[in-house]
Amino acid sequence: MQTCPVSLFPGFRAFFCWLLASCSVLTASAQGCPPNIDFEKGTFENWTCYTGSVFVSGGQNVFSLSPGGGPVLGRQTMYSAAANSNEYDQYGGFPVVCPNGSGYSIRLGNNEGGGQAEGVSYEFTIPPGRDEYSLIYHYAVVFQDPRHQIYEQPRMQIEITNVTDNQVIDCSSFSFTPYGSLLPGFFESPASTDTIPVWCKSWSAVSINLDNLAGKTIQLFFKTADCTFRRHFGYAYIDVNSECSSVFTGATYCQDDTLVNLTAPYGYQSYRWFDAGFTQVLGTSQVLTIDPAPPSGTQVAVEVVPYNGYGCLDTLYARLIDTLTLHADAGPDVLYCNTPVLVGGNAKPGVVYSWTPSSGLSDAGISNPSASPDSTTKYILSTRHDGGGCEVSDTVIVSAYPIDTRLDVLGRTNFCFGYGDSAVLRVEPADKIQWFRDGTAIPGATGPSYRVFNSGVYRAQITNSVGCIRSTSTQTVKVERAQAGVRYPILYAADDVPSPLAARPIGDTARWTPGFNLDNPSSFTPFFTGTSDQQYLVTIKTNAGCTTVDTQLVKTLKQPDIYVPSAFTPNGDGRNDVLKPILAGMKELRFFRVYNRWGQLVFETKVPGAGWDGRVNGREQATNAVVWVARAIGSDGKLYDRKGTTVLIR
Repeated sequence: MQTCPVSLFPGFRAFFCWLLASCSVLTASAQGCPPNIDFEKGTFENWTCYTGSVFVSGGQNVFSLSPGGGPVLGRQTMYSAAANSNEYDQYGGFPVVCPNGSGYSIRLGNNEGGGQAEGVSYEFTIPPGRDEYSLIYHYAVVFQDPRHQIYEQPRMQIEITNVTDNQVIDCSSFSFTPYGSLLPGFFESPASTDTIPVWCKSWSAVSINLDNLAGKTIQLFFKTADCTFRRHFGYAYIDVNSECSSVFTGATYCQDDTLVNLTAPYGYQSYRWFDAGFTQVLGTSQVLTIDPAPPSGTQVAVEVVPYNGYGCLDTLYARLIDTLTLHADAGPDVLYCNTPVLVGGNAKPGVVYSWTPSSGLSDAGISNPSASPDSTTKYILSTRHDGGGCEVSDTVIVSAYPIDTRLDVLGRTNFCFGYGDSAVLRVEPADKIQWFRDGTAIPGATGPSYRVFNSGVYRAQITNSVGCIRSTSTQTVKVERAQAGVRYPILYAADDVPSPLAARPIGDTARWTPGFNLDNPSSFTPFFTGTSDQQYLVTIKTNAGCTTVDTQLVKTLKQPDIYVPSAFTPNGDGRNDVLKPILAGMKELRFFRVYNRWGQLVFETKVPGAGWDGRVNGREQATNAVVWVARAIGSDGKLYDRKGTTVLIR
């Protein structure tokens, strides 16, 4: 256990840790802190989570909150420095984890609107006899400002209450409500996606002075809410200072340090450092550098100023002692397969880290880089204080057993089955191999090569002698089957009038043979112009090499005309099932209409090739005679009208 030779007076004393009666020696561990008040378990344990809504009553904004069994997804969100260190708020651009050295921070609310309200609260009792007691919390907020009435706006409320006496600690309790102009410390987000401004405030700190409240129960209550019209959002980030110690970073330094960097708590608007007698201003930033290192026992003070209206002015004190020792932690030896592994441990403020060799490391200048060496490597971590002293080292061995995950392809990845082409997938031999198709293991496919017979997405899972398991990249293979040839319906064309032909769109190229009387025998849609009947073979090929041969018979007529059969049999046998016009030398069908014996229209179309199936409103019609009329424009530009009767036969 490390002792803390620092005496801090109103505003930073003990931060929830037990104070010794003299306040001259403090523990630097978290022992004695209210459990998980700083979220450092990565959970909401010992916190109460609330959800509800917000509404207006009598011109007042009212939160309606109910406690639940735990956090609600999207309403109370936990962020960790390990998982979210590179994540920033989309509007404010500040980190989602408080940059005070914390391992965890939370977000209340979201950017969805909906008239939602959220909250979290924590209660603890100050030990009897502890008349000097304080804490620091941090917050960051994001609000839309729709310029509603002030009692209808999104907001955050912070309430610090002496529950025993039912008294609100006013200096540390306040409400943020955006309304038409920037609040102190706020800025307008450049990332707003509409005309409603979004106001943001980055992480800020508030001190809570709890002096002379020994034995009292204190409640922290943080609340957020959307606007009361359910359209505009408001949310906030919350953290409680996780350092359960009275030690400023740098207050304890190494005997061989050449300088000292003394760091005050993060998030205040301004700082002023003084000597012990308040006769000299030593600095005005969060970090005070003393060069050379001062004599052990030197006392300094810092005045911390919160953002106007959001906290209390406070003065903190620290006595500098040269008793710091450091421990280098390179972490346990680890096995590297193909995925980078972490070495080292969590960073500590005021400590400088350096790894050798640097090869295979993501960053040789941080406490916990990721390692991916080409071969087994012994890494040395050197750790020293930022003043240059207390240099120590530790080693870690990263045993490298990488797996070759290359996937080679022999042959074509797009081929026609049965045409002599194929695809063979190969990997390097390994202790265990399993091939997969579309995510499912292929029974018996456990060798270094696999011949593909079916379309799919393929990969191999490879296991080596030490149990490393890795998958190759995926390879898509398309295996086609040739379609059977078909005979197209007879096309009737007028003599020397261009008539369009059409091949089935089942391939990538088409070839009509013979090419007589066609404008482009290599087109899927050539035009026929002739005076004699002609039968064509239509050879259709895919890029995979599959070939299909269809047949098209063209019969010629003396002039453009419309032909309709005198009878049809809609019995589903595939022959003469539909009543439709045969367009010879026509370029446009204006209409084709069918009427029953009572003159009622039962079918109409303008689409060439479409016809009547003998049903009315889905019901089959009995044998009877129907009347049809048709109008079309011929390739010669003339209008053709035809009419007649057809017998429906059942």
